[in-house]
Amino acid sequence: MRTTLRSSLCVAAAMAFLFVTGRAPAAADGYFAGKTITILVGVGAGGTVDTLTRGFAQYLRAHLSGAPNILVQNMPGGAAVVATNYLAERAKPDGLTLLFGPWDPLLQALNASTLRARYDQFAYIGGVGDIRVLYARTDVIPGGLKTPADIVKAKDLALGALNASDYSGLLPHLALNELGVSHRYVLGYPGGNEVFLAMQRNETQFHSTAISTFRGRTAPFIKSGAGMAIAYLTPVQADGSFERVAGIDDMPAFPDLYREIFGRAPSGANWNALNWLTREAGELTFAMFAPHGAPDAAVDELRRAYAAAANDPEFIRKTTETNGLAYTYVDPAKGAAIFGDLANAPPAVIETLRADIEHYR
Repeated sequence: MRTTLRSSLCVAAAMAFLFVTGRAPAAADGYFAGKTITILVGVGAGGTVDTLTRGFAQYLRAHLSGAPNILVQNMPGGAAVVATNYLAERAKPDGLTLLFGPWDPLLQALNASTLRARYDQFAYIGGVGDIRVLYARTDVIPGGLKTPADIVKAKDLALGALNASDYSGLLPHLALNELGVSHRYVLGYPGGNEVFLAMQRNETQFHSTAISTFRGRTAPFIKSGAGMAIAYLTPVQADGSFERVAGIDDMPAFPDLYREIFGRAPSGANWNALNWLTREAGELTFAMFAPHGAPDAAVDELRRAYAAAANDPEFIRKTTETNGLAYTYVDPAKGAAIFGDLANAPPAVIETLRADIEHYR
């Protein structure tokens, strides 16, 4: 694994495949009859997005008319930017190639040249919101972390990330800035799963992940005492209020942690940037898109099936059992509003984030 400060895209697309043919679909006619849908996953196999996609694809197929096969294909690179550009530039607009996974509101807000597409130009199918958890190795201070507040005693933490603008790395970077904890970026990982493996090797000591992954993949690491949850991120409103998430009682909300340590609420340019990115990444964490120009019949059917799958009682039950809480379904109207809000991103926040990212390129 590379440990230099760099943010170039991983252009090699490592492929992993999965045909979903399990549960009986809703009907054997319609637009997708006899066809195969390919879902691109913009990160490597084994992480949060890959696991969610492969599980969710079974429910999506069950609610799609036409009995299509579903092929899940990993195309890692640039924190899903490679797959996003592929959908915009090379995928046929026939509704048979989809993208599912993290989207990058920051890259679009920055008008970054690496992202050669706009999310509002795709056909948005549906998505889910999730909660980001900050976690660390417990041996980052002598004697080990005893409470989340002990993280401020750490020095020169190694923070793993895909690249300098990847929000799974940028969010904990901004959080450590806010807490005054010195750290360095370790960039170039193809996905969150590889960052977690690096943490187990003590190559990195701090990262963020989705609550679903924290409760699943990361649970043995935490239970062993090698790792500790530091806080979960939740956006704070202009009046200082924020929502404490029911079902998360094994770690504090970040605003509560900050107040415990410093006796006051966070504020300032870095905090405004962290709070904005927390809201953008949390409201819509994982999204499914079809290419621009996909047939209305395909988009309408995909949206209907996505909504039905996201609200499938069995899917909700299984994800709640695993995560302790259900994913929040984000419908097309809400998705359109979220993409529209990007045009109104506060200039001061964007400039803070731009300067920070450029420093680590």
